Amino acid sequence: MEEGSGVLQNSRSDKRLIGGEGTHEEFEGNSSFLRVVETLLRLFPIVLSVTALIIMLKNSEENDNGSVRYTDLSAFRYLVHANGICAGYSLLSVVFVALPRLSSSMSRNWTFFLLDQVLTYLILAAGAASMEVLYLAEKGNAATAWSSACSAFGLFCQRLTASIAITFVAVICYVFLSLISSYKLFTKYDAPDISNISKGVHISAFHG
Repeated sequence: MEEGSGVLQNSRSDKRLIGGEGTHEEFEGNSSFLRVVETLLRLFPIVLSVTALIIMLKNSEENDNGSVRYTDLSAFRYLVHANGICAGYSLLSVVFVALPRLSSSMSRNWTFFLLDQVLTYLILAAGAASMEVLYLAEKGNAATAWSSACSAFGLFCQRLTASIAITFVAVICYVFLSLISSYKLFTKYDAPDISNISKGVHISAFHG
């Protein structure tokens, strides 16, 4: 019986070891896949933001009705600055994410979490403000006797539409980046032990 029980214990320990190795390999595989996805999501906004930035910087039109440039409205200047900031941040952050040793510390996880949230709201606000101005330029505003400007400056509005649309694609990338950075940060913390809390609730209810 002792020999049989020893063999049984050894087989169970071997299974635990195999299961542990499988879990570790699965964790490493998930981490590698997540790092690749995050790297790509940080690369895409560089191209998107720079493209939207260039389109807006070159956006001007002059005809018999006058001339118009993106600098005439603060919302479009804000969009240019926001895209420039996002492109620069994405370029710097992709270096840290691509190298595991540079992105594994808790302080860097907190930094990415906070900056990703800030940049997401920054680029979203810029795109929303520009979209509102573009809508007014296309539809006008009868209450303020503001006629449609796109009827006179069609090419200008087309470039605006392209730049804003590309910006919102970058917003989608940053939304996913915010989710990934939140996941990477909060999975570092252990789940709270609710056993003591539940015991305290039962004890207080019993004494009451």
